[in-house]
Amino acid sequence: MQIYVVGGAVRDELLGRPSADRDHVVVGATPEDLLARGFRPVGKDFPVFIHPQSGEEYALARTERKSGRGYHGFTFHAAPDVTLTEDLARRDLTINAMAKDEAGQLIDPYDGRRDLTDRVLRHVGPAFAEDPVRLLRLARFAARFGDFTVAPETLELMRSMVADGEVDHLVAERVWQELAKGLMETEPARMFEVLRECGALARLLPEVEALFGVPQRADYHPEIDTGSHTMMVVAQSARRGYALPVRFAALTHDLGKALTPADILPRHIGHEEHSVHLVEQLAARLRIPADCRELALLMARHHGNIHRAGELRAATIVGLLEKCDALRRPQRFEQLLQACLCDHTGRRGWEDRPYASPERLRTALAAVNTVKAGEIARACNTPQQITQHIHAARVKAVSQALGIG
Repeated sequence: MQIYVVGGAVRDELLGRPSADRDHVVVGATPEDLLARGFRPVGKDFPVFIHPQSGEEYALARTERKSGRGYHGFTFHAAPDVTLTEDLARRDLTINAMAKDEAGQLIDPYDGRRDLTDRVLRHVGPAFAEDPVRLLRLARFAARFGDFTVAPETLELMRSMVADGEVDHLVAERVWQELAKGLMETEPARMFEVLRECGALARLLPEVEALFGVPQRADYHPEIDTGSHTMMVVAQSARRGYALPVRFAALTHDLGKALTPADILPRHIGHEEHSVHLVEQLAARLRIPADCRELALLMARHHGNIHRAGELRAATIVGLLEKCDALRRPQRFEQLLQACLCDHTGRRGWEDRPYASPERLRTALAAVNTVKAGEIARACNTPQQITQHIHAARVKAVSQALGIG
């Protein structure tokens, strides 16, 4: 029995990067061999075991064969006669198809080290096309390793996967899983760039694909193209280290601009409501988690008024805070302000331009929180009076705090 460290741990060690996980492949063994050593089985589709002391994953060397459409259309063969080279052959990219033996010797049958040096994402072999998740994974790696390029032959293979309809069989949960991971990488815009290049973005996120080529007013958006602006906003969310809900809101805040009638371009009157509808549509299709969906909807609906906070009257600001549920959910409101900051700075030449709206609205929220709603309620006779008096007190507090009418 031989044991090898494989995949990302080997790749990251060669890159001098930390690696969260260490996966192992076991060659020349049976499940009974590992069970006898105290390993705990966890694999449903193929034999994977957890080490009794380290908790790391150990998988028996295996081959796989395409038997249907999509991510689950595979049959696996794990046996003592499966070699390490055969196991590595089923992996997605050459940079993930390297191993190290127990003596620390590198095993690299598909020249992954060369591609690391050359900064290239290249598929191991034709089996790449059998699993559409690999297309998403490659795009995610492009977001992680922003200076890597996709090998031309790999890009062509990805395009053929899209043309053959393979990506249409991806389940929603897996698409979201990979997109969420990609959004949290250092250069998430690269993920969408690669997906566009191979044609997959139009299949997986048609609402985002439709933004490219849609013009905006150059005085507010020197980059003009709405798709380019969206990518710049996403890049800002990563640059600032914001959480996943903020990054997803950055991606989806302007979806409605794709529906603007051609005769009013480059203006986008009323695009907010169109954006809300499209966010709901996208979130339902991909089964987006509630925290991401809710923030994206708030961003789509209210980012215009947040940008104009310096022009709003006190009563309008109070109404905005109430619509955003800022009093009950201040942390989510803070994420909304973060997403708006990304929208403001995600424009060509605006990256360092001052943006006063967040601090103005934080001041307003602090003023609203000084209103003692309980005392007001006890002094009123009807629910209508309670609502009116609390609202009036909040407007007064904001008016005083901001020095506005």
